[in-house]
Amino acid sequence: MNLKYLLTKLDNKYHPKWFALLRILLGLSLFVKGIIFVYNKSLIEELVKSNRFLQANEWLQTIIPWMHLLGGVFIIIGLFTRLAVLVQIPILIGAIVFVNATKGVYVGQSELMLAIILLIILLFFLVEGGGPLSWDKFIRKEKDGIFEQKRKTAA
Repeated sequence: MNLKYLLTKLDNKYHPKWFALLRILLGLSLFVKGIIFVYNKSLIEELVKSNRFLQANEWLQTIIPWMHLLGGVFIIIGLFTRLAVLVQIPILIGAIVFVNATKGVYVGQSELMLAIILLIILLFFLVEGGGPLSWDKFIRKEKDGIFEQKRKTAA
């Protein structure tokens, strides 16, 4: 049996279509958080300045919203999914350790549990990739098709 066929069959079997929905919801939540930070600059400024470890890093106020926006879009469409997830992981770890953990879980408006859940889902997609319904998969199919045509014409 052809190894490529076997891997494709396993990929479709172990990547249910609801993974795509989970990936899209993850990307949307990061994108929405980025929009909130862009429109409410005082919110992220307060989060960064309230922490004694992050006070000197004012560049984070610019980087974090745009990383959420761009990373969210890439995760939604499934393009460079692992790279987009890899960029988001340090931001979420920082949100858990430096911002939300100091407030606690039971404080009103705490987003600690949401940040932990998003981090777990990010780690999942770091391992699994974009899945069968993603631009990564589409590009890989196109590239494989081009190489297959060249190999057939060369033979």
